[in-house]
Amino acid sequence: MTRLSHLTLRNFLIALHDLLATTAALFAAFYLRFEGGDFFYDRLPLLFRILPYFLAFSVVVFFLSNLTTTKWRFISLPDALNIIRVSTVLTVALLALDYIFVAPNVRGAFFLGKVTIVLYWFLEIAFLSAPRMAYRYFRYTRVRRHARDEDAAPTLLIGRTADAEVLLRGIESGAIKRIWPVGVLSPSRSDLGQLIRNVPVLGGIDDIEDVFADFAKRNKAIARVVMTQSAFEPEAHPESILMRARKLGVIVNRMPSLESGDTPRLTAVAVEDLLLRPSEKIDYARLEALIRGKAVIVTGGGGSIGSEICERVVAFGAARLLIVENSEPALYAVTETLAARGAVAAIEGRIADIRDRERIIRLMAEFKPDIVFHAAALKHVPILERDWSEGVKTNIFGSINVADAAVAAGAEAMVMISTDKAIEPVSMLGLTKRFAEMYCQALDHDLAVASGGAKPPMRLISVRFGNVLASNGSVVPKFKAQIESGGPVTVTHPDMVRYFMTIREACDLVITAATHALGTQRSDVSVYVLNMGQPVKIVDLAERMIRLSGLQPGHDIEIVFTGMRPGERLHEILFASEEPTREIGVAGIMAAQPNEPPMQTLRKWIVALEQAIARDDRATIRTILKDAVPEFGSTAA
Repeated sequence: MTRLSHLTLRNFLIALHDLLATTAALFAAFYLRFEGGDFFYDRLPLLFRILPYFLAFSVVVFFLSNLTTTKWRFISLPDALNIIRVSTVLTVALLALDYIFVAPNVRGAFFLGKVTIVLYWFLEIAFLSAPRMAYRYFRYTRVRRHARDEDAAPTLLIGRTADAEVLLRGIESGAIKRIWPVGVLSPSRSDLGQLIRNVPVLGGIDDIEDVFADFAKRNKAIARVVMTQSAFEPEAHPESILMRARKLGVIVNRMPSLESGDTPRLTAVAVEDLLLRPSEKIDYARLEALIRGKAVIVTGGGGSIGSEICERVVAFGAARLLIVENSEPALYAVTETLAARGAVAAIEGRIADIRDRERIIRLMAEFKPDIVFHAAALKHVPILERDWSEGVKTNIFGSINVADAAVAAGAEAMVMISTDKAIEPVSMLGLTKRFAEMYCQALDHDLAVASGGAKPPMRLISVRFGNVLASNGSVVPKFKAQIESGGPVTVTHPDMVRYFMTIREACDLVITAATHALGTQRSDVSVYVLNMGQPVKIVDLAERMIRLSGLQPGHDIEIVFTGMRPGERLHEILFASEEPTREIGVAGIMAAQPNEPPMQTLRKWIVALEQAIARDDRATIRTILKDAVPEFGSTAA
């Protein structure tokens, strides 16, 4: 219910209108019932005495039902039902007034009568509804007229009518501009021949060329195609839609999912949109409940994953956000992007290297975070195979610094972004990430033991997932650049297979894992694994991207196999052979239960690593890490 302090002049004018409508309905019901004769005029004095009390009661009903705070521009079926509910309450009040208070005590007979009360109910609904509907229709026609006056592009919508209706509402409200829908192509046969908000369903998706030709003959050429969410489902064959639309020479846009919190604006269709399995259903209310009002730190916040986590925690209502980043350009870019989007959270960016233990501890102590997302890492496999010590310094010692600082600062949780390469690792990236996981596991275990079986003061968890589309250094941007330059497209091995998901889905599932770890029940899970769907052959991905660019693999663009690089394996895995797994009841996430060396043992390895790093003794580094992670190299391709 809206607070009185939030009411505006517009709300009071709406209340005044509703009072006048109620008064008019009551007098009109009397006039129609008693036909304006002596009976009508005889009742007027008592009616005028009753009216102020009835109107005062009406104001309370209007306010409690939120009738005075509903915007007329967006009047809809729920609002119409609310008007019926309000009219019914007022009608019952009149009935009680007539049968309990007035008739026996004042006149000795019924004053209003049943016919008058029934007439009032219908008239009250009509008088409250008609001006609202008229205003809604006025705004609707004005938006449509402006859309045409602004040289809006004639647009064909593709997708089921339920999705198209969301887009049409956005156009009618003015949220989406400069497009004029002329028809819908739906993959559902039940939609054919229907009208949706006065826009016809012209056929199925396979009719796209015929529809374009028909509009061209009438000198009403279609200039744009908008693909809704249902157009990206596998059975709709989104690749075919995109390729056929591009051959027709029109702009192709997509409508984002409104469930994810995206604003209803059109965006260009990216190749990544067509490379995915269906996304997991995310419980956004659950994520908002975790983040809203919290102080959050994101390390590596200028990277592709870190910056997306920053955007998501801001979208979910974080009160304060500290972005820790050692790259000045990356830090500037992410803070400017968040500022441009009008973030409500207090956002601060600080230059810092997670290797600098004192600085990280000091920053966290000053900021006092509730949740820390640790995304900072060195992640490029071939580079880390060459520069082992740098991977150890950042991915191991940097993670230890962040974990210790988060505990010292009194955070509720630290979430470390890990990788599927940490499972039976064959690369330095996977090896260093697995060691960092073990440290967080041990620290989480010690905190749980110290709490004596109660809910621990802090959780430290790791979340593993595979490749994310369009992230820095990933294969999709690389293939795009190679295709745009005329090829060749380079693939390391014809049998190379990888898992993929979008950055948005990965980050939302990372936050979802945190909600599970911080649930009301004590969770013994400290390593989570995201469901990456079905693996994708990299050569198939390359061929698909070439075709989506309107070219033919092997004819227009060559595919060249360059050989596997150090630290790579043909098939990534999601769980180790000796690692128990279990469902946790959260869609898209499973729990892993890898071996958990005690903190005392880890401390010995850490001291030995520090000494080996100081001497740049690679052989000793490898030996120590092999002791810590015995499965290292066990599945090397």
